[in-house]
Amino acid sequence: MIIRCRRVDEAILKLQQDISETEPGKNCIALQDMGTSYFVPLDEILFFETEGKHVQAHTASRLYLTEHKLYELEDCLPGSFMRISKSTIVNLEHIYSITKNLTASSAVAFYGTPKKVYVSRNYYKALIERLGEKRRKL
Repeated sequence: MIIRCRRVDEAILKLQQDISETEPGKNCIALQDMGTSYFVPLDEILFFETEGKHVQAHTASRLYLTEHKLYELEDCLPGSFMRISKSTIVNLEHIYSITKNLTASSAVAFYGTPKKVYVSRNYYKALIERLGEKRRKL
């Protein structure tokens, strides 16, 4: 389902989350690896990133390719995903830590894997706010 709106606000994020929770078994994305298509649950995805002309989807243990562009993924992924740089969309549910760097991009680490990505200074404040909102619900 695609929600088209002028601005993503709290009400849209809540609607998106409610919709995604109504069909928990059907939130999969088609990804490719070595000529084989896999249907990977979205909650297993740590992050999406561009590498050259390809968009990669990372889980804790594997790397897949997707045919979607990053901006297409940003439009259709649930509210637990957020763009954190020009080339990366991250799953907020898997973030373990953020190591702040005042002069460059800050490092984002994930639970149970050595994989890391970097949040650009332009997206850092919004990421911290979104993580704060998610943590307050607990």
